[in-house]
Amino acid sequence: MNRVVRYFRGLPLRSRLSLLTAVAVAFAVAAVSVTCWFIVEKQLYNKVDDDLRGAIPGGVTAGQYADLLANCTRTPATDNGFGHPQVFYVQVVNSDGTVCVAANSVGLVEATAGDRAVAKRGDTDHLYFRNGVDSDGKPLRVMTRAAVTGGPARAVVQNLALTVAVPLTDTDKTLNNLALVLLTIGGIGVVGAGAAGLWVARTGLRPVDELTDTVEHVARTEDLTVRIPVEGDDEIARLSASFNSMTASLASSRDLQRQLIADAGHELRTPLTSMRTNIELLTRSDETGRAIPPDDRKALMASLKAQMTELAALIGDLQELSRTGLAGGDGPLKVVSLHDTVRTAIERARLRGPELTITSELAPWYVRAEPAALERAIVNLLDNAVKFSPPEGTLEVHLMRGRLTVRDHGPGIPADELPYVFDRFWRSPTARALPGSGLGLSIVARTVESYGGTVELGAAEGGGTVATVQLPGAPTPPPEVPEGA
Repeated sequence: MNRVVRYFRGLPLRSRLSLLTAVAVAFAVAAVSVTCWFIVEKQLYNKVDDDLRGAIPGGVTAGQYADLLANCTRTPATDNGFGHPQVFYVQVVNSDGTVCVAANSVGLVEATAGDRAVAKRGDTDHLYFRNGVDSDGKPLRVMTRAAVTGGPARAVVQNLALTVAVPLTDTDKTLNNLALVLLTIGGIGVVGAGAAGLWVARTGLRPVDELTDTVEHVARTEDLTVRIPVEGDDEIARLSASFNSMTASLASSRDLQRQLIADAGHELRTPLTSMRTNIELLTRSDETGRAIPPDDRKALMASLKAQMTELAALIGDLQELSRTGLAGGDGPLKVVSLHDTVRTAIERARLRGPELTITSELAPWYVRAEPAALERAIVNLLDNAVKFSPPEGTLEVHLMRGRLTVRDHGPGIPADELPYVFDRFWRSPTARALPGSGLGLSIVARTVESYGGTVELGAAEGGGTVATVQLPGAPTPPPEVPEGA
């Protein structure tokens, strides 16, 4: 059985569909054919039984029964006395099993225990039907009933039964012919169903073949521009549309990956080139013995340190941006206190801009997020405000009902540059001289949007820039129970 199942599973899909269709039709045809055969058999046997009921001799007297028993014979006569062909088997059965064949009988039917029971019972309302054979083995339909006398004074002849039988040759022939016809029609139907199933499978699976060919083409050539025509709105059409959407997403992802690599290479080239130049100056000074003036050497070392810091920050931002999972974080989502996260980020921002004044008004708000990723995004948002704030300037941080605003009093962002502020590696021409990788706000946007929020930058009234973050709330977590309480 397992071998058959493995063989079936190893067949192509269209072959399996064709085979299943043929098997289903075969079962249906077999069920209908068998039912039809039994119904016809029942009707034919009812007709034979009706003929047997009509063949019961009438007007037989007790004396005739006595004569038949007195001259009992098991050999039928060759003529019925009327010159008509003999059709029925007619005989009398005694309760002890003695059989006496009537003169108009075709032949002898062996008595059974059922026949003897009918003779002994003497119930005229009981008709006992059975199948049997004559002395030559010919199939018969046999009816036995209690023997009664004819005429007005009907009486039961004790311990006698009258048996009438008719050959089943024509009936069996009809049933055999019907079985042959049903078998032939069923076989043709099964073969036709298999052929139709194969045609339907080929026609119905043609889109699947096209999809398979396309997938193999993409796997072989990595050509993600291939699209499958979508026709209709059935499951195959939905599958084709999903595949087209998947390839489009993969193509977009690959383009973004290439752009990220190109942008990262460009951004990395600048600090690496500067570091290489400075290191070559220091190396040449050592090789030639020409000492660099202390002030110049100090400036070179400071430049190297700044470039290394910038390079480390750029690599960290790239790692953060390239992480998989929600919001660039790998940890599970938790209910996080946004106001506490903002408060921690403000303390870190004060370290980066100690000369700045940072005011805050934070109302409690909880969100579902990955804590480290959310804090990194808020820190990046505040770092951006610190970077563009004037010396001894003021930062205003406000949180109310999940709406976080960070307002600085810097030079602001030109209106034509606002659409690009969240693009990776994008930096305003006026901010090229400032430290940074151009990835901070991109990380902020990716993080906030992954949690179902929004972020935008705009011009603030009176100058400066205001950043607005809106995050959906989460149920307030239950208070922590101190240990030992």
